Amino acid sequence: MKLSEELSWRGFINQSTFRDIDELDRTKQVLYFGVDPSADSLTVGNLAPLIMVDHFLKAGHKVFLLIGGATGLIGDPDGLSKKRELKDMEVISQNRQKIKLQLKKLFEDRVTIVDNYDWFKDIRFIDFLRDFGYFIPLRTMLSREFVQSRINDQNNGLSYAEFSYSLIQGYDFYYLNHKYAVNLQLAGADQWGNAIAGVDIIRRVAQKEVNVLTMPLIINKATGVKFGKSEDGAIWLDSQKTSITKFYQFWINVDDLNVLDYLKIYTFITKEEFDQLLKQFKKDPASRLAQRTLANLITTYLYGSEKALIAQNVTDYLTNKKDISLINQQTLTELQNEIGSIQINHQIKTIDLLVEIGFCKSKAEARKLIQDGGVYLNNNRFNHDHLGPEDFSGKYALIRKGKSLNESFLIYTK
Repeated sequence: MKLSEELSWRGFINQSTFRDIDELDRTKQVLYFGVDPSADSLTVGNLAPLIMVDHFLKAGHKVFLLIGGATGLIGDPDGLSKKRELKDMEVISQNRQKIKLQLKKLFEDRVTIVDNYDWFKDIRFIDFLRDFGYFIPLRTMLSREFVQSRINDQNNGLSYAEFSYSLIQGYDFYYLNHKYAVNLQLAGADQWGNAIAGVDIIRRVAQKEVNVLTMPLIINKATGVKFGKSEDGAIWLDSQKTSITKFYQFWINVDDLNVLDYLKIYTFITKEEFDQLLKQFKKDPASRLAQRTLANLITTYLYGSEKALIAQNVTDYLTNKKDISLINQQTLTELQNEIGSIQINHQIKTIDLLVEIGFCKSKAEARKLIQDGGVYLNNNRFNHDHLGPEDFSGKYALIRKGKSLNESFLIYTK
């Protein structure tokens, strides 16, 4: 497919200043996409537009990735009902470096990475107001939705810094256009207003026409909220914050209502491969073929096939799809790092074990958990007073509290 067809089929097209999206097929663009270093890692929410960026790269377009070292010091006010807490400059600086490393690892030398702090740190306030602020009508900035929602709020009114955010981001587009001939900004749908500010500045100051293309916000259809979090919070791309196995399991647990959309957005599966998978998935949804394909493809994309296979194997042992007595040392080490482990004698009281591994604070609480059916051993409900040799597969057993894989523990004997 042509790039415009690919982006449309996958659901990447939302708003655009292009008269005809086919322009992407006729003219090579120089584009940029920006992220603010509000945290020390990107999340799966950032990943979707980055994969969109990768589609542009594969189609031969030139890409700049912008880290908002300057804008991150203020924080995007759009979508907030109150002032954002300002982060310390040192924290932002550390975040910038970590995100830069993540982007380099993901894209290697296929993109140019820039940081808007590099050009904002030397700009004098008077020069900025005279050269750019002068050209921006106040009515344009006042019409922004986030401005209207907060400007009359006595408790959480809009600060001047927040009000100026879209002007600062708009200058980014101007600077990149002036220095590198960037003529297209990619952004999420919630950034439309800020992106248009850049189009406006470039038209007024440089008398040039540039474009913006946004992708829709990804909404979990089952919950109606923005996609990208689990019960434990945000899903980070830093494996020290969200382990590769937990990352893999996040995608495995996606529900049937969303999984097909996520396959199009978060992977590079072809339309032919997708159509074939769809037929198989419809025949047997219980197989979770779509979820397993999604988890494998996106984990491989980020961390490589070897790490993806380990995450898959760990998950298979946790869910009893594989016999844990056959586990190899590499997967065993990963499993122990993931859930914790304890060596015991073959014979131990169940309530003592539950307290020792931290599932319960007291024996009374442990006894109630067992009585309520909240203890699982090797994926089967367990309500016996003792664990004995017959409860182990070889020298291993997996005990779990409730149905969440995150509350599992590996037990092994000498």
